[in-house]
Amino acid sequence: MSVQEGLGRVAAACRALRLARSSYYRSGRSSLESRRIRKEVLELSGKHPRYGYRRITALMRREGFEVNAKRVARIRREEGIKVSKKQRRMRRLGISTAERQRAESPGQVWSWDFVTDQTENGSCFRILTLLDEYTRQCLAIHPASSIRAVDVITVVEAAIARYGAPEHLRSDNGPEFIATCMQDWLKAQEIKTLYIRPGSPWENGHIESFHDKLRDECLNRELFGNLREVRVILESWRVEYNERRPHSALGYRTPNEYAGTQMNRFDGGCAPPNPAPLAAAGVRGELRINATRWQTNEKQNTNEPAELQL
Repeated sequence: MSVQEGLGRVAAACRALRLARSSYYRSGRSSLESRRIRKEVLELSGKHPRYGYRRITALMRREGFEVNAKRVARIRREEGIKVSKKQRRMRRLGISTAERQRAESPGQVWSWDFVTDQTENGSCFRILTLLDEYTRQCLAIHPASSIRAVDVITVVEAAIARYGAPEHLRSDNGPEFIATCMQDWLKAQEIKTLYIRPGSPWENGHIESFHDKLRDECLNRELFGNLREVRVILESWRVEYNERRPHSALGYRTPNEYAGTQMNRFDGGCAPPNPAPLAAAGVRGELRINATRWQTNEKQNTNEPAELQL
């Protein structure tokens, strides 16, 4: 320390420590493999700043590196890389007595919910997310300044056309999910609903956890200029999440890889395009689709085709 601060001489310090001066001046040598591993850890940590050392290790092993998680943690610690994240504590408002329906196969339980954000100029927008609770696949991300019940139906219809109809849909008691037209449409599709109790977000834990990842890894890192940019960025993140992001609950496999080992109606080889029509319009330009608007009369239900300008 005294030598580095200029308070003493190297020769005197080496004599006091009985250390050869050649050893003091000798620079450390690392193998080519060690340098490659360190470089890869730093590149992945810079590309994914919200990933911890376990997920970085999983990515490196996916690329063919034989590396231990402790070694990755040591490199990140030496470079001062740390993911600090305070968990938000929530107080329960009541004790749930209902038996919670758990997903035991792909397509058994889907979850959907909304998350809000804003653009650079302060314009707020909403994001509808649709998640398979068993495979953890993000089936759709639909951003828009306003989302009505008919828009929710359109997004879910597109997801059903690609993945097949689920047995249950879990959600809160938001107006879009309990609307009369939504209830009639779900009944026509023979899809059962699982509504959580008001003030009990922990009963919809899968979608809440997904929203936490979405906000932490995407929304909090991006400055959105307009809604079209939001659609492009969210679709890119959805593909990243399904195809390349290791999921700790799935043994550090991606949701698509895990889905590929399950029922053959899930194609795990590649991430399918986002069925949300607005996100698709943001990638491919203007798009017109014919959606089915469900209207309920007192005695019967009628289907009225409605053209949506996206």
